[in-house]
Amino acid sequence: MSPSPSSLLALLPSVVLGQSGPESLVSRVRVEGGVDVYYAANANRPREGAHFTPGAGTTAVRDRAFSLNLASLGMTLDPAPVGFRVLLGIGTAMEVVHAAEPVGTALGPEVWRLLQQASLFYVRGPLSLEAGVYPSHIGLESFQSQRNWTYTRSWMGELSPYYQTGLKGTWTFSDTWSAQFHLLNGWQTIGENNRGKAVGTQVAYAGERLSASFNTFVGEEGTGDDAGWRLFADGVATWRVTEAFSLAATADVATQRRRARPAAFWSAAGLNARVRLARTVAVAARAELFDDRDGVISGTAQRLVEGTATLEVTPAEHLVLKLEARHDRSTANVFGSFRTSAEGTPLPVPTQTLVVAGATASF
Repeated sequence: MSPSPSSLLALLPSVVLGQSGPESLVSRVRVEGGVDVYYAANANRPREGAHFTPGAGTTAVRDRAFSLNLASLGMTLDPAPVGFRVLLGIGTAMEVVHAAEPVGTALGPEVWRLLQQASLFYVRGPLSLEAGVYPSHIGLESFQSQRNWTYTRSWMGELSPYYQTGLKGTWTFSDTWSAQFHLLNGWQTIGENNRGKAVGTQVAYAGERLSASFNTFVGEEGTGDDAGWRLFADGVATWRVTEAFSLAATADVATQRRRARPAAFWSAAGLNARVRLARTVAVAARAELFDDRDGVISGTAQRLVEGTATLEVTPAEHLVLKLEARHDRSTANVFGSFRTSAEGTPLPVPTQTLVVAGATASF
């Protein structure tokens, strides 16, 4: 007896979705998204309407305008043992984060401007593999604002990779210890800009109150006379002192060889604190020193000092509001201002002060 049309329709989801086991593909799929908007005012009133320095400003980059920082939409298929994640985005953050992509055939910022992540997973026991474009293993801060204690990101975050392209292997030794090895195209690039590959590592501890990681990056980076081997080390530690009070500390040190000059060097350190005042209210603060004495990573030989204070309110489960004050000071004139020369050329200044209101809704 042949099956009826209704019984064939009933079988169709199982056939199409591979529903041959206790867990279907549908149950493994997760959809995510969010919208991050802001209004920022700079006391300098920069004539070009932009804050921070070239290559930085993945949050609150535009002055005195309601702006879309990041709108995201993505889908994840949880690995069993194979899975994937694709996350797209638009907004000022995406324009800034891809600005340094190498340009060439099928390469460049315009090619990748919508892509946050696109990677495949394979998980088998304590070993997991990930290949494609995925978040960097370096640093404390996330590219998505609602996951950070402050709204704007530190110089340490802005001047280190938010994403990387290659292959990652993670081995989980126990409930608290893990290690990673990365084979990468380079320093926050999807397209390859030289014939060499880079290597990254991580050793991480995740305890009940203390979490810490030590991260490295080694590879050939830079262009022209600044091209050479980059050695970078990053340490991150977060301590939940009480249920309501947490501290986080970060430190970076790096060197890069150069062809005709001595090797360049930079270092940085930051301290973050967060206090939850009530179920829906928290305050956070950050102090940071970034010393780029040779100007290789920031584009200018300078020492940056930054302080930020943030009020966070969560009126609903998926809505985060942040009001923030931030002051940056450099030993060089690097920030935009309203001043101009006699010829009308904008004159940079060594400081900037921002007030930022940001709102993020996510699911």
